[in-house]
Amino acid sequence: MNMKSCFLWLCCLLLPSSVWASGYAATRYPIVLAHGMFGFNDLAGVEYWYGIPEALRAQGANVYVTQVSPLNTSVQRGEQLLAEVETILAVSGSAKVNLIGHSHGGQSIRYVAAMIPTHVASITAVGSPGLGSPVADDVLAIGKLSPALESIALGALQALGQLIALLSNNQYAVDISASLQSLSSSGAAAFNSQFPAGVPSVPCGQGASQVAGVYIFSWGGTAVSTNIFDLSDALLLTTSLAFVGQPNDGLVGRCSSHLGRVLNDSYDMNHLDEVNQLFGLHALWVNPVELYLQQANRLKNMGL
Repeated sequence: MNMKSCFLWLCCLLLPSSVWASGYAATRYPIVLAHGMFGFNDLAGVEYWYGIPEALRAQGANVYVTQVSPLNTSVQRGEQLLAEVETILAVSGSAKVNLIGHSHGGQSIRYVAAMIPTHVASITAVGSPGLGSPVADDVLAIGKLSPALESIALGALQALGQLIALLSNNQYAVDISASLQSLSSSGAAAFNSQFPAGVPSVPCGQGASQVAGVYIFSWGGTAVSTNIFDLSDALLLTTSLAFVGQPNDGLVGRCSSHLGRVLNDSYDMNHLDEVNQLFGLHALWVNPVELYLQQANRLKNMGL
């Protein structure tokens, strides 16, 4: 039994008995997962959505995992996802899909819902920076202090994005500058003005739960270091310094994650825990896989 199989077996033991019933996650329409910044489908055998598609499928869901550029503008990534969704609709024969997007994937699913609302049953944004991220603002501000340092920082991040694209067999163009601009506070504001569906009208409030027939949900975390064995926690502890007095998941602030009906904005999860990374290491008292199963069951019960 490999590491991933062991994790899935343990996960099943830890899940409440309510999700053991066959068909618990059997939504009417397929579930389509959209990754975030520096994301991928499968990277050298490691899934971005670690163990989540398998758990959903085991409970009856029809799941598709998509792949767009790891680094590019919100609109470019949205266009790429749109093309994939149209293919999924054709292949599956389904009239609609349920879109779930993590991080920058939240903007991707919003774009698709705006372009083809009659073919989207619901969108769920997970840890998505609807108001942008101070981390992106800070990286972009480096150039004002030292153009040379900015060149080094952007070069390193660009190289990382290209490496991820290479290892995940991703043929899309990689553009770190475009990605950071889209995820900055000003870039997010511009995107929100063009695609306002579900965006709260008051600070840290909830947005419309349904627009143009599309149901809108979101959830996020406000913990940073959640597991002493997770090496990625150290990186998120560093990036969390960009948030002054703001609860955050290391990359996205609590209020920035709000879109449509906010299911919860303060889970004990950091940004990578939200997709069950790194290798399923997360806080013991909150299981990310269970949240996806619960959302699938919620959509199922709504007839979606």
